[in-house]
Amino acid sequence: MRRPSKKPSRKFSADSHRLAELAQALIQASSRLEERAWEREIETLLGKHFKAQHQEPIDSALEQLFPTQPDAYDALMDVVEACSESCSIEYQGKQYDCLLLGVPLLAWTRFSIASGPVPADTMMAISTHLHAHVLAPEVLTGIVPSLYAIDQLPRSHVDTYVLLQQLSHAALSATPVRSPANPPQTAPYLADTRYLLAALVVPSGMPLFRWQLARGQAGHIATDKELALEQWRKQVTPNVTRLLPGCGVQLLLPEAYYAACREADLQIRPASLRAASYYLSHTLDIASKDLHASIGRFSEQPESGRVDEYRIGFSLGQTNEIIYGVVWPLYGPEEANEEIITRSSDSEEAAAEPETPLEQILSLLRECGIDDIQRHTDLFAMEFCDDCGTPFYPDREGELVHPETPEDTPSGSAHFH
Repeated sequence: MRRPSKKPSRKFSADSHRLAELAQALIQASSRLEERAWEREIETLLGKHFKAQHQEPIDSALEQLFPTQPDAYDALMDVVEACSESCSIEYQGKQYDCLLLGVPLLAWTRFSIASGPVPADTMMAISTHLHAHVLAPEVLTGIVPSLYAIDQLPRSHVDTYVLLQQLSHAALSATPVRSPANPPQTAPYLADTRYLLAALVVPSGMPLFRWQLARGQAGHIATDKELALEQWRKQVTPNVTRLLPGCGVQLLLPEAYYAACREADLQIRPASLRAASYYLSHTLDIASKDLHASIGRFSEQPESGRVDEYRIGFSLGQTNEIIYGVVWPLYGPEEANEEIITRSSDSEEAAAEPETPLEQILSLLRECGIDDIQRHTDLFAMEFCDDCGTPFYPDREGELVHPETPEDTPSGSAHFH
């Protein structure tokens, strides 16, 4: 489940109460017509706050619903995200549909992962391939010529809405878009995501993506999306690789902003584990089999019994000191399905069943050559270092400790994940 931002308790305004009330009415609707009526009321109220750049009433409504009304919380979050990443605007007497597009890529390295401005010729090549392989013919684009790290993305729904408006008007007026001035510094992780952001603008009712052109043709949509991703990776990977020297790179399909971010969050997790194993074995000049992995289950509220993330602490041989750590967050349905499922090896249905997150972690560690693995059954509170914010990881004994790189480790730029 997506969670509200961690902020101190606030006083709830009349509009935040109204949003919470409308979200509860939405999930209780008995027809599609009633659902759309409640959605329109929510959208109108959200539009007022987006235009006034008021995020607090929206956060307050989500904060009210999260503890006791998870279905209403999810319903409200869906509408909030949709209204901040898409809109309809009038330009020179015509109506246009606008969508904020996320173009995600995964990167992993022993060194550092670049972010920031993209050269004009590279940006032109990426834009050309975006139109050729992903977007429908009528689409206008306003693309930010910059690679965003996660902590440089819009920080709120209001910020997302403002960026969409700016880029949409730039697309319609054919005005050049500039890179953000003075973006926040980024932490140098071994594996991380980078994004290009763009507004897509089309006359109202027209398709945005190429796979929407296969209307009425059964089976063509999935095939067209797969083909689009294949061509996108083939044509654009060389351009992106030049932007990220010394990095392994994997491109994901460009999608609506929040969907792109969620998919990238899911896909970066395996890359983080592989990068950690590679970094430790090469930096310390050891074999992966000489590493020990301790896996702990962590929760923001341990009393709830809900697992929010796994933390994997790495140590050397039989020593107990944690030298590195990786966080594996859980999303959506994973929070209720985080254990190993007993499967019958001769069952086709069992073989087709997707791995749980814990099974993925164990499989990846073994794939990396790490067989000395310990799973702790305790549900730990999510503790962090007060000085530097680094997560604490479980050691062999189940104690939560700060990771400490061996003193003779060559200096580098890696950051604890």
